[in-house]
Amino acid sequence: MTTGWSLFVIFLVVLNIGGCAWLLWWTAKRRGNEGKNSAETTGHVWDGDLTEYNKPLPRWWINLFWLTIVFTIGYLVWYPGFGSFAGTSGWTSAKEHDAEKAEADARLAEAFGRFDGMPIDEIAKHPEAVAFGGRLYQNYCAQCHGSDARGAKGFPNLVDGDWLWGDSPEQVLASIVQGRQAAMPALGAAIGGEVGITEVTAYVQSLSGIKADPALAAAGQARFAGVCAACHGADGKGNPILGAPNLTDDIWLYGSDFDTIAEGIRNGRAGMMPAHGPIFGETRSRLAGAYVWSLSHGSNGASTEAP
Repeated sequence: MTTGWSLFVIFLVVLNIGGCAWLLWWTAKRRGNEGKNSAETTGHVWDGDLTEYNKPLPRWWINLFWLTIVFTIGYLVWYPGFGSFAGTSGWTSAKEHDAEKAEADARLAEAFGRFDGMPIDEIAKHPEAVAFGGRLYQNYCAQCHGSDARGAKGFPNLVDGDWLWGDSPEQVLASIVQGRQAAMPALGAAIGGEVGITEVTAYVQSLSGIKADPALAAAGQARFAGVCAACHGADGKGNPILGAPNLTDDIWLYGSDFDTIAEGIRNGRAGMMPAHGPIFGETRSRLAGAYVWSLSHGSNGASTEAP
């Protein structure tokens, strides 16, 4: 907090406490002898003789408010709240958060520590671990991959059998812990301008069985072999090491229509999955991985009791 904002907060606090104290003092003043004929009235009269008097509040009520003000001052001495003054207790919301997180982590470690270091395909055999991993998924992963894990344009479907970076337990876990950075460079100029983009697009569509102009596809094959095959392979089946997708199946991350494929060739693509290892930690990353693994591989066998 800057000095200016600190002074502003201090001013507001002092103004509010001082205003409340003054209001209590003014309200507690005695007015006349409080008799029916001499006490101050508000001027409100009902039924001819029912008059509203302006009398002090009860003493016990006033004293409770004074105690509230005293409590407020003590609170501001003990806890932060008076500008940038940190309070004498040393309490901060960050410390409170860290303490609660440490307590929660300890409970989780006790509950799921038995899965430390276990491969995710083995963890997937334990329903309670998969259920916890599912909750992690809904909290952190569903924003991109969808609550049903079927993905969206630019975000992979996790329930099918197509994996950009490989579907082994180790590769799936690495994707969660380390994240992934997929980058297809803009190849418009390298591929031969708009003519080359048109030809390669036609060839790419033909690889997956989409109807394309045979002459354009034939011309695009040579261009593909010279530029695109370095990542996608000579047969177009991709390379999990690079995250290069298989172009021969009917699964498309951005779309299979001509314009979308041409756009990807012309401008490139940049897909990024952030690393969740620092967020989850080792064991919870494995639990989330077990849930993702189970979506496309099932439980990999009958459920067993946790070790």
